Amino acid sequence: MFMSISTTGTAESPATDLGFLLHKHPGKVQRFGTSHGEAHVFYPAAGDELCTAALLLDIDPIALVRRGRGKGRGGSPDFALAQYVNDRPYAASSLLAVALRTVFRTAMKGVCEARPGLADRPRPLRIALPAVPANGSGEGGGPAMVTRLFEPLGWQVEAVAIPLDESFPEWGESRYVRVELASSTVRLADALQQLYVLLPVLDGAKHYWVAPDEVDKLLAAGEGWLADHPERALIARRYLSRRWSLTRTAMERLELARLAEADDREVEEIDNAVDDTDGPEPGAAHPAATGRAEAGPAEGGPIAAGPAEDGAPSKRPSLAEQRRTAILAALREVGAARVADLGCGQGELIGALLKDSRITEVLGVDVSARALTAAARKLRLERMPERQVARVKLVQGALTYTDTRLKGYDAAVLCEVIEHLDLPRLPALEYAVLGAARPSAVVVTTPNAEYNVRWESLPAGHVRHADHRFEWDRAQFRAWAERVARSYGYTVVIRPVGPEDPDVGPPTQLALFRLGSTAEPAPTEPAPTEAEPTEPAPTETAGATTRADRETIEAAGTTTSDRTTPEGGEPR
Repeated sequence: MFMSISTTGTAESPATDLGFLLHKHPGKVQRFGTSHGEAHVFYPAAGDELCTAALLLDIDPIALVRRGRGKGRGGSPDFALAQYVNDRPYAASSLLAVALRTVFRTAMKGVCEARPGLADRPRPLRIALPAVPANGSGEGGGPAMVTRLFEPLGWQVEAVAIPLDESFPEWGESRYVRVELASSTVRLADALQQLYVLLPVLDGAKHYWVAPDEVDKLLAAGEGWLADHPERALIARRYLSRRWSLTRTAMERLELARLAEADDREVEEIDNAVDDTDGPEPGAAHPAATGRAEAGPAEGGPIAAGPAEDGAPSKRPSLAEQRRTAILAALREVGAARVADLGCGQGELIGALLKDSRITEVLGVDVSARALTAAARKLRLERMPERQVARVKLVQGALTYTDTRLKGYDAAVLCEVIEHLDLPRLPALEYAVLGAARPSAVVVTTPNAEYNVRWESLPAGHVRHADHRFEWDRAQFRAWAERVARSYGYTVVIRPVGPEDPDVGPPTQLALFRLGSTAEPAPTEPAPTEAEPTEPAPTETAGATTRADRETIEAAGTTTSDRTTPEGGEPR
């Protein structure tokens, strides 16, 4: 099994710098032990203008059988001699990928202490692989697959199918490809990481059992390039040997990384879903004061207690329950049958929607993979009858980007979502939902800041939850709702949710937007980011959200609640 890496240079930047990058001296032949044989590194050419490093992997067939699974290539007992007669000593596969990590571990990290800064700069590279298995398995193998995998990464690809027998061309082509890659924009460390991932992907099989830690290996090696690769689903599926549960996990984490990079945030800031159940009784310590992530009484606790007919105290429905009741009433009013719950969190509203037989389809969207997993668990999707499961779909996405999956719904719900966004990002959500998705109706609920004085457990000047970036009073919310309605051709009515205090109003306020019959075409760009004069400055807070992280949108395409993954995998 052979691979060569070549580079060119000048007197100022000699090609022999390749030795510093690989941490292998051009004047020596070095040998390294691997679990299945010996790897040799040597330099066929080493000059200022051209330097070539070669890796020769000499597979020990006996070690391969002893350490393998004993059932032939990829564990397939296709025929009795497969474990002894196979292509693994000759064709670049996962065996070569493991050797790359063993021999060039420091180079793959992009470390070069002898020449600081050298590893950070790309240089002309040419990589030659004489024989690479490119198994299609119904996924378009051969030279076309090599091109699909490497071209998006900045490589010029020359891939030629190797004939079964050059003396008998009528026999056709084999599944092996001769590959040469050339680039002047890819760093050597990135090139090695890409080969480490893509060689097993091309082969479609691994010589060892694929355990859950392979997801971590994939994401570590794919950092910086895999999340944006157009074939990332194919790469994850084949790298993980088509283990659907692992593929689903990898795709969710890749999408989180992509969204975090798009928003210039850390992944932990986005995927910070917490329990969204009702909170403690009024008077308990509030999360804004204690730093705890649980929902406080203002978010979900009982509103008040009063005497029952028999004199025993009785609790009114919690504010969370009253919100859901108000939302369901608004959806019935507009006759919505297909509803999108945007920022669905752990699925409390979805559960209520599924109990209404008039609702034929529910789409739950949240940026947090953990929240979607919790929602699927709470809704017991794996135990639902097929007809019921067909009514609900959970997808990962962020609401501050346009998303074609949100189009075509009768109504969209933003339940306690907008206050989790920084105010400068709110116009992006307005455009994504009302301008691009454009449902016939939109229901928005948010806390009424005036009512905060009625919560004894809430310290003065604090918002109701540590992740709230702002909370509006009634005038501010009305001004925002009316501006948004005018901008996107909707009409809007404002309604109270919860017991209305004569001085400070209700604890929650609801806006029902309806698309006007003579609505103007939606603007092609988001509304200006300047806040209304009456809007408060953003509150700088940090912490977990009550309905998973609300900042959010365009989508992963990763379905967390379906019975199969997007690629059609095993049930959750």
